[in-house]
Amino acid sequence: MFRNRQKASSIILPGVLAGILLALFLTSGCGNSKEAKAGPPPQAMPVKVQTTKSERIDDSTDYVATLKSRDSAVVMPQVEGIITQIFVHSGERVGAGAPLMQIDPQKQAATLKSQESATIAQQAQFNLAKQNYQRTKGLAEAGVVSKQELDRAKATLDADEAQMNSLSAQASEQTVQLHYYKVVSPRAGIVGDIPVRVGDRVVTTTALTTVDRPGSLEAYIYIPIEKASQLKVNVPVRIVDGAGNLLASSKVTFISPQVDNTTQSILAKATIANTNDTLRTSQFIRARVIWGSGDKPVVPILAVSRIGGTYFAFVAESDQKGGYVARQKALQIGQIVGNDYVVNDGVKPGDKVVVSGTQFLIDGVPVVPQESTS
Repeated sequence: MFRNRQKASSIILPGVLAGILLALFLTSGCGNSKEAKAGPPPQAMPVKVQTTKSERIDDSTDYVATLKSRDSAVVMPQVEGIITQIFVHSGERVGAGAPLMQIDPQKQAATLKSQESATIAQQAQFNLAKQNYQRTKGLAEAGVVSKQELDRAKATLDADEAQMNSLSAQASEQTVQLHYYKVVSPRAGIVGDIPVRVGDRVVTTTALTTVDRPGSLEAYIYIPIEKASQLKVNVPVRIVDGAGNLLASSKVTFISPQVDNTTQSILAKATIANTNDTLRTSQFIRARVIWGSGDKPVVPILAVSRIGGTYFAFVAESDQKGGYVARQKALQIGQIVGNDYVVNDGVKPGDKVVVSGTQFLIDGVPVVPQESTS
């Protein structure tokens, strides 16, 4: 019996020792795991920031507008015929009465010559009737012919004179008509587009060209109907070039009471003082309509990233430990002003916007903000 107990105890002891060792191993492993989880906190990353400031921003919309002259004369012929010569070119400056085009005058010249010949013949007939009347008058006073013969001679004289005056007036009319075959400028100005060519047949309703006086122009701006509630007379308008440089300033001077059925837009006009003649009639320009202005924050373009159609920026915010952490903010951006985005929502003046190293940041990571000088 003693031997059996000794044998059993020798079997149990190694098992107990193995259990103790396993417990110590697990305890040691758990301790190491806790130490690994509670390792040193991540070091703060130095980043450059810019303090957001407010700027006076215009609430504006750019539209493509067309310039038209406020003093433009459409030149149309007063006679029909074939154009035989064009004396000017589009864009050329001309004086009042300067010849523009020549319409074939040969038929009219022949008509005038015939009319003048008829007038000369009637003049001879009138002279004969006048001599006959004078002779009859002398005979009537001498009692050789009757008073009736004198009256008949006077009637013939009057009829021939009336006929001569009529033919003379018709010849004068044909002379004036002949002058219309040379089309001249009605005023001093700049020749516009010339849609006709030599050899074209024109009628009195054919537009030959335009003559525009230099000076004031009107910008024709078509505003979408969605903006109708904001469109008012005297709303500021700025004419800018492709780079956004100001060319001229104006205001809305006319608003059409009707909506264009095709484009569902409203025509607005703005007078442009073209003092330097830098703008041209029928030129397409960019008209910037200023709906209003206000103070809004701006952030550098380099500080903004776009993810899935949404714009974001990192802002360095203070934490409870006295440090800073990077917080990712969703932005509602507006227009671009210089190298900055106008922010409608997402940041406010005074926020420290991160402008460098944003690709290495995640939301909540500690940072050390360093104010950027640019």
